Amino acid sequence: MSEPLRFAFDVACSVEHAFRVWTAGIGSWWPADHSVSGEPGLTVVLEPGEDGRIFERTSDGAEHQWGEITIWEPPHHLGYRWYLRADRADATDVSIRFLSSESGTRVEIEHDGWERLGTRGGAWRERNHQGWTTLLPHYRDAVAGGSS
Repeated sequence: MSEPLRFAFDVACSVEHAFRVWTAGIGSWWPADHSVSGEPGLTVVLEPGEDGRIFERTSDGAEHQWGEITIWEPPHHLGYRWYLRADRADATDVSIRFLSSESGTRVEIEHDGWERLGTRGGAWRERNHQGWTTLLPHYRDAVAGGSS
C-alpha cells in the first residue's frame, strides 16, 4: 500500500483568505499546464458545497470534470475526490486543512487512495507528487497577492 502524499506550509494571511483563494479564487492561480486541455485562458471552477464539481471550461465552452467536493467546512477543511486526466472510477482523495498559525495559516494537504489504482497506483502517486510540487507555488503567490 502506498503512503499518502503530505504537504504542509504556512501562508501569511487569515484562514478565511487562504480558504477563499483555494476555492472561489482557484481560477486566478491554477496553471493551464495542470489541466486537461492545456488551453490558455481556460476557466477553472470549484463549485462550493458538498457534491460541488471541480472542472475546467475552455474558451469554446467545453467542460472537463476533474473532481467532486466531499468535505465542505469553510474556512477550515476542504476535501474532494480527484480524477484530473483519469476516469472517475480511479478517483483519489484530497483533504486540505487550513489552520491558524503564528504566521497566519498552516495549510496541510493529504492526498490518498492510491490503492484503488492497483498496480498503477505507484506511478500515479509519483505523477501527482510532481504535480503538487509545481502547483503549490502558484497558490502561495496568489495568497500573497492579497492577504486580507
